[in-house]
Amino acid sequence: MKPRDRLRIAMQKSGRLTEPALELLNRCGLTFRQSRDKLFCFGEGEPVDLLLVRDDDIPGLIAQGVCDLGIVGRNVLNEYRLTGGLAGPALAEWRPLGFGRCRLSVAVPQELDYRDASQLQGQRIATSYPGLLGEWLRERGVDASVVTLAGSVEIAPRLGTADAICDLVQSGGTLVANQLREADVLLESEAVLAGPQALPSDERGDMIELLLKRLDGVIQVRESRLLLLQTSRGALDAVIRLLPGGPQPTLLPVAGQPDQLMLQALCAGEVSWRQLEEIKKAGAREMFVLPVEKMLA
Repeated sequence: MKPRDRLRIAMQKSGRLTEPALELLNRCGLTFRQSRDKLFCFGEGEPVDLLLVRDDDIPGLIAQGVCDLGIVGRNVLNEYRLTGGLAGPALAEWRPLGFGRCRLSVAVPQELDYRDASQLQGQRIATSYPGLLGEWLRERGVDASVVTLAGSVEIAPRLGTADAICDLVQSGGTLVANQLREADVLLESEAVLAGPQALPSDERGDMIELLLKRLDGVIQVRESRLLLLQTSRGALDAVIRLLPGGPQPTLLPVAGQPDQLMLQALCAGEVSWRQLEEIKKAGAREMFVLPVEKMLA
C-alpha cells in the first residue's frame, strides 16, 4: 500500500492521555513499532500508524489532513473549534473514550462568597482557554477581561495579574494549594476520538469504520461483567427482575435436572456484593462474575 493509504492517528506524545490511549488501541488489536526519533509509531499487522505530538497540535493536524483521526481532550478540541478552526474544515467528536476525565472550571479566591457568574463582571480571569471562557461569559451576559496565559494559570491571582482563573481541575488539590476554590464548571472533559465531519471516501474510510466497531466493542465491555448462575424455573422471573441492565439473558437446561436452568447474563457495569446477595435470596445459586475481554456485536 502507498504510505498515505495508511490510516494515521495523532495522539499525545507524553502526558496523562498517552498510556491509556495506547492501551485502548492495543485492546483494539493494534500494535506499533516506534521510530528512533520517538515521533512516529508504525502499525504492525494493520495499516494504522501513530503520530506523537503535543495535544494542542492534534486538531490542527486533522484539519490540515496530515492525520485522519486524533485522540485528544474534549477541552482541546472545543477550544480549537472556537479559536483555531475557523478557516479549516469542521471537526467532529466521534467517540468519548472514558479516560482522562477532568473539568474546565472557574476558580475564585477561597474568601470570596461566590454565588453566580454575575460576580465576575469587570473582573480579570486568567486562562489557557480564552475561546471556551469567552463563550461561557457571553452566554451569561458577563463582561469580564480574559487574560490568556500559556501555563501556571493558578498562580495568577497571587501575582496580582488576575482576580480569578479558568483552568482544568481533577482533584482540586492545586487550587487549594493556591488558596482558590472551584466555583463554576464550564465543561466536563475526557479523552475523545476526533476526526473530520465525513469519512474519507477511500480505503481509509473503511479502516476508520472497522476501528470504530472495535472501539465500540472495547468501550462497551470495559466495565461489563458476565454473570453465570443456576436457578429453578419457579424462581426464574424473580431472579431476572434483579439482574443489572443488559441484553436478555441466555438460558440453558441443566443435564439430569429438568427443573433447573443455567443463566448467562451480560451486565452493563459492575455487579456488587449486595446485588449478588439479593439475587441469591431470589433463588439463584452457584453464581460467578467474570470479566469480559472482547465483544463483537
